[in-house]
Amino acid sequence: MFDGLRNAMNKFWNSGKTLAQTDPEFVEFFSNFAYDEVINEPGANHPDLDDETRAMAILATLIGCQGLDDYELMLPVTLDAGVTPVEVKEIVYQAVAYLGFGRVLPFLKKTNEVFESRNIALPLAPQSTTTPETRADAGEKAQIDIFGEHMRGFAHSGPAETRHINKWLAGNCFGDYYTRGGLDHRQREMITLCFLAAQGGCEPQLVAHAGANLRVGNEKAFLIAVVSQCMPYIGYPRTLNALRCINEAAAKAGE
Repeated sequence: MFDGLRNAMNKFWNSGKTLAQTDPEFVEFFSNFAYDEVINEPGANHPDLDDETRAMAILATLIGCQGLDDYELMLPVTLDAGVTPVEVKEIVYQAVAYLGFGRVLPFLKKTNEVFESRNIALPLAPQSTTTPETRADAGEKAQIDIFGEHMRGFAHSGPAETRHINKWLAGNCFGDYYTRGGLDHRQREMITLCFLAAQGGCEPQLVAHAGANLRVGNEKAFLIAVVSQCMPYIGYPRTLNALRCINEAAAKAGE
């Protein structure tokens, strides 16, 4: 997989030349770090972090940090690593709930371009499991399964002037997205952690979703490994913020 990323980096064009031609020193040390040292660092690995999972996490991270050019390089390598077109589309779709349609639309368009270049027929098979009548109840069930029993009735809680947001969280964020096929709750919570860590400024939500990850079976060491693998794409400050949030969630879970 990562030889493919090295090759993609070497072929990246800018003003008629590849980065390997215009910035050979940078390409060499970045590739050695991101595609060798980070990949092989024992502290940045976990038995559950196979190439497919790592690729999904990096895709979600690139959407979160708005790395569209790098996403275009990464997507073909991700598909070659075994991530299915349905899984890719589910990552992109779910990003809308956490980044908004305005920031995700370019990634949806780029995904379709790459799929069409690889003769992947569109649209893909439908993944929805709900109807307009069942989405709210299904979303609440997903919230309870992921966060715990205290989420029961959340959609109807809070101040009257903002209660509609809680209703939308249940019906839209969880009812429309988390109930879909293609990804399970563990995978969806992992990519959510990546969305939040990559965009920054969402630390309260990052703590909550780090806790949700722990609840659905993504242990602390796995989350640290995921964030570590994503560090080359988001930088050290957001990585350190994410690690602090994971530690805070783990401490709360242990109380």
